Amino acid sequence: MLIQFDGFEINPIHQGDSWKICDFVISNADRLKRFFPKTLEQNLNPTLSKIYVEKRTKAFQNNEGFVFTLKQSETHNLIGLIIIKEVNWTIKQGEFAYAIDYNFAGKGLTSKAVKHLSTYAFKTLGLERLQIVVHKDNLPSVKVALNNNFKWQKTFKNTFTPHGELPLDMELYELYKEIE
Repeated sequence: MLIQFDGFEINPIHQGDSWKICDFVISNADRLKRFFPKTLEQNLNPTLSKIYVEKRTKAFQNNEGFVFTLKQSETHNLIGLIIIKEVNWTIKQGEFAYAIDYNFAGKGLTSKAVKHLSTYAFKTLGLERLQIVVHKDNLPSVKVALNNNFKWQKTFKNTFTPHGELPLDMELYELYKEIE
């Protein structure tokens, strides 16, 4: 186990997660379809989830991207995914993406997970800047950024197009590693 807090644990993705990720994605399809369409489509059945986990495990090992699972410690039920993506080692930067099960939304768990993984990203991975890119109307995600002291930087115009929608403006929030 990488990180434990409040009866929950954060772990790097591993081969045993395939079925749990498939179940998580299917149960939360309505929550994922707008901002996580690729993750949704890559996990629509157990075979696809197995391929997804294999690719993400390899990417983790190669320091190309980091998928973490958020599970209840007692039951090991998967309740969320937290991803550090778009990693640029030259400028030591990564971007957070996250999704939580609808049964656990609004309880502050995503904020706590991002807090712990921000520390991990700075201290263990050696990143110096973390980003969250979010639509302004996704208030829970904006709250995660603000709860973790990410600061609004700018608006990206027409940078994300959900399926069947017009392009959306996205807001960039950043957090920098504190100089010790």
